[in-house]
Amino acid sequence: MTNPDCIFCKIVAGDIPGDIVHKDDLVTAFRDINPVAPSHILIVPNKHIPDNNTFTEQDEHIAGRIFRIVKLLAEQEGISESGYRLIMNTGPDSHQEVMHMHMHLIGGQGMKYPMG
Repeated sequence: MTNPDCIFCKIVAGDIPGDIVHKDDLVTAFRDINPVAPSHILIVPNKHIPDNNTFTEQDEHIAGRIFRIVKLLAEQEGISESGYRLIMNTGPDSHQEVMHMHMHLIGGQGMKYPMG
């Protein structure tokens, strides 16, 4: 299930380019176009799920895959030992900019991310 107006759905479908670092049957991961750290990757479900509040019991297997891919990507990026941050925004007050559930994997020397 995709949303034709969603930029992340378009990246997953290959309709617009993205620097994809992982893709499988459940999730796609690509580099953020405005990185805040040397490693800044977005991990998104291939299925259009607007945010964590619309995540259902039938989608639980997707959450497990997302966290498995986080581990693999952190290892590939060389940040698994030094540390990384995971961020998932939900709704306008969290500054969610794209209404397609996604997790930010952020890490690397000099990592900065606004916390306010």
